[in-house]
Amino acid sequence: MSKLLNMILDRQNLLKAYKQVVSNKGTAGVDDVTVEELGSYIRQNWKIISRDIKERSYIPQPVQRVEFPKPEGGVRLLGIPTAIDRVIQQAMAQILSPKFEVHFSDNSFGFRPGRSCEMAIQKLLNYFNEGSLWVVDIDLENFFDCVPHDKLMSLIRNVIQDPDTESLIHKYLRAGVIINGKFERTSVGMPQGGNLSPLLSNIMLNELDKELEKREHDFVRYADDCLILVRSEASAKRTLRTITHWIECKLDLKVNATKSRITRPTKLKYLGFGFHKDSKANKWKSRPHKDSITSFKQTLKRLTSRRWSVNLRYRVRKLNEVIRGWINYFSTSSMRTHLKKIDAHLRTRLRMCIWKMWKVPTRREWGLKKLGIGKDLARLTAYCGDRYIWVATKTCLKRAISKEKLAQAGLVNCLEYYNTINS
Repeated sequence: MSKLLNMILDRQNLLKAYKQVVSNKGTAGVDDVTVEELGSYIRQNWKIISRDIKERSYIPQPVQRVEFPKPEGGVRLLGIPTAIDRVIQQAMAQILSPKFEVHFSDNSFGFRPGRSCEMAIQKLLNYFNEGSLWVVDIDLENFFDCVPHDKLMSLIRNVIQDPDTESLIHKYLRAGVIINGKFERTSVGMPQGGNLSPLLSNIMLNELDKELEKREHDFVRYADDCLILVRSEASAKRTLRTITHWIECKLDLKVNATKSRITRPTKLKYLGFGFHKDSKANKWKSRPHKDSITSFKQTLKRLTSRRWSVNLRYRVRKLNEVIRGWINYFSTSSMRTHLKKIDAHLRTRLRMCIWKMWKVPTRREWGLKKLGIGKDLARLTAYCGDRYIWVATKTCLKRAISKEKLAQAGLVNCLEYYNTINS
């Protein structure tokens, strides 16, 4: 057994991989073993699995094909490996990543330690502020489903030069997929959803990074989302044509001619961000794209649906999880005006939810009086019926369930949270 494979199968490395897979949760693969059952499964089967890996006789199980809707329409095809294969892939990624990291470009930000979407956006803003205002947006068509195995394996071999590990990686690439209960072979591509796939995608697309650096282009890449920045329209047209030809000829990947385009910063959506020129500061800045704001509002609307019969404490907890996550992601962007409006609308919808929870006039009168409304006004309002929007915005309910009262109930104020993390 090679030294590299021995490092992958080291007990401490495997334990770290196991903990990572369990923390990620996720659904079961084709063998129906859940992450909750994974520990027991490993104790019962690891000796055989370990022996087979060392003897190159281990056969990974096919991945389960799952479809997820894309926000812009269509579906994203994910391949879910079994829980045990996720552990093995994670153990491989932990050992292999440092060996490839030294070869990766500083302009690549996706699925790499110590790098993030925010860093990619900042790099992009730097290019805009330096005057590179023509954007070549390269869209790779079904990248994860079209990666040529031979090309990828040759790139891996150039770095690790370890036949045992290469054999195991190749087996995962050719493990196959279960679609609607039927097995299909995988002669190209890799499962978008496997723990090893992010590293493999960066290994493949690092060739594109090196070519762009060789041509001295400004660019930003996050996974398979690549933007090239140039200073003129003519240069943008030439770059789109020549890079498309290079990708298709040298990497055997397909560029989506319909979605690949030349655009300007104000019309660009990248990683959920939009861009605008701050005339006062004379600088380009980022903000959540209008589609991202719409999606955020829709999520809040779903969590404040009156049809969702949950108690207020649970509803607020789920809202807070979404609010914190969304604002943390866009924390470096300008969005105070949007958050102020979202806060007001969210409070209105929560008042409507509470009004429905109280259901009957006697309960509504009791609730209003408990929140400090006088007896007569509470009774008058309690018999206003189920005109939810009107009651929530035009009656004493707005004063009773105030911003302060909702804060006492634990609701995160979007604008205040944003200001806090940016102070």
